[in-house]
Amino acid sequence: MNPGLAHLLQWTRPHAGRIALAFLLGAATVGSSIGLMATSAYLLSAAALHPSIAELSLAIVGVRAFGLARGVFRYLERIITHTLNLRLLGTLRVWVYQTIEPLAPARLVDARSGDLLARAVTDIDSLQDFYARVLAPPAVAVAVAAGTAVYLGSHDLRLAVTFLILFTVAGVLLPAGVRSTARAPAQACSRARAALSAQIVVTLQGLPDLTAFSAQAPFADRLRAANRNLTEAQRQWAWLQSAPAAASGLLAQLAAAATLAWGVYLTAAGRMDGIALGAVTLAALAAFEAAAALPAAALSSESVLAAAGRIFSLAELRPAVDDPADPRPAPDPSAGLHLCVRDLRFRYPGQSRDALDGFNLDLAPGRRVAIVGPSSAGKSTLARLLLRLWEYTDGEITLNGIELRALQTEAARSLFAAMLQPPTLFNTTLRENLLLGRPGSCEADLRGVLERVQLGSMLASLPRGLETRVGEGGAAMSAGERQRLALARTLLQSAAILVLDEPTAHLDPVTERAVLAGLTNLPPHQSLLMITHRLVGLDSMDEIVVLADGRIAERGTHGLLSKAGGMYQHMLGMQNRAWDVLGVTAITNGGV
Repeated sequence: MNPGLAHLLQWTRPHAGRIALAFLLGAATVGSSIGLMATSAYLLSAAALHPSIAELSLAIVGVRAFGLARGVFRYLERIITHTLNLRLLGTLRVWVYQTIEPLAPARLVDARSGDLLARAVTDIDSLQDFYARVLAPPAVAVAVAAGTAVYLGSHDLRLAVTFLILFTVAGVLLPAGVRSTARAPAQACSRARAALSAQIVVTLQGLPDLTAFSAQAPFADRLRAANRNLTEAQRQWAWLQSAPAAASGLLAQLAAAATLAWGVYLTAAGRMDGIALGAVTLAALAAFEAAAALPAAALSSESVLAAAGRIFSLAELRPAVDDPADPRPAPDPSAGLHLCVRDLRFRYPGQSRDALDGFNLDLAPGRRVAIVGPSSAGKSTLARLLLRLWEYTDGEITLNGIELRALQTEAARSLFAAMLQPPTLFNTTLRENLLLGRPGSCEADLRGVLERVQLGSMLASLPRGLETRVGEGGAAMSAGERQRLALARTLLQSAAILVLDEPTAHLDPVTERAVLAGLTNLPPHQSLLMITHRLVGLDSMDEIVVLADGRIAERGTHGLLSKAGGMYQHMLGMQNRAWDVLGVTAITNGGV
């Protein structure tokens, strides 16, 4: 069985009763159509003989009943089916998010955001055809074919056999041919739609840079090419949808003609009442309403299964970090946490060298440590390992003596207040972005933390204050303002260990010094781990660890390292010379 189909059927199990009811209502709808056509034909034929009205009363009532019943059954069937679709698709959307969220960032390194968006939105929307147009029509067709064959067979067995042969061609052979032909176009449509979505997202995200470099034309060409690919795939798909519908209509007319021919023969031979001739002919024709839905069901099944395969393939990805089978209780952070890192080694998949090689750290409650070094030295990797975004296998990380891997992932992360790079701001208000750090914070807390990161004057200049929207990714703010807003959000958290990755990136030296001064007023039990390549304000740190190629090159205080003649002193000298060129006075103690 197709894996996507198996997953979809598994999702329907809790709704088996509702699906069965939808099937019965669908069969009743088509059955009412057959009854309406057959009864109407019988009434017209019988009325031509001018009988008494009493002899026609039952047929008259039948026409009215079947006409009303068809509309009622169709309405109820659509209500049941659409309610089922909405519930299942809503559940699937939640499942997709819950599946993707543990995969980030380790298992989504190579994923394109536009492709993930297409899976979460477009592909899931495609599944709405499964329950209404794929699962129910075959069952309805079987029931209708059986009922119609019994009715025709009651007049003559050859009528039933003729009908079943043509119904089988329309309901089995035609959909089978359509499905085998449609498999490649369905997958092409799904891939082309995802490719276009991914290209649109990439282009929109990079539009400022594309404009700055006058590079819009190549990306516009890629968009047009992706759009052409999707248009061509959809054109083939539309042709496949129209051709089977025409073939199904032709088979329905052939069935009606064959039934009429056999009926005329039987009537002439005196083996069937002539009044029933129109009834059996129109009954056979009306029954093909159920068969006509099957080629469309076959087409939809390929589109649905292609989308389902892309969606449920996410379930095959395993998170880089798994919760332990028997997690230990998290340590009490009220009096602070003692973080110890011993002989930590980690290598990213596909890399030839370790990002961290034998790293050691001792961070007692209230202690302040800075991790410095050039790019790709392993600084940010340490933060990701502490937050359980990647899994380490060599070495150990303990909190109050408890191994970090022994804790439940969410419990471990709650012990840290972290600001990673690049920070993410959401397209909502300043208030809502800040409240992510500590929901329920009062107005005074929000304004106070903004003052602490030197955003008080900016807030005062905004007519709507905290209700000001920041734009997509903070587009309405400068890079430095975005950085400080993300820092303010982190500072609102009350975690025992504060992990800041490049907290003063994009800031000018004066603002940077003021922001770093605000970090000295931490609670006595809260420890600070600051990751930075800017050697500013580090004289207030209890220890500085210098990383190079994943290994500890030096460690000590600012006063010691700035005179040791090693890597730290060299980096400090280069920074001071750069500031001299810019006209910024450099102070040897690391401040500005």
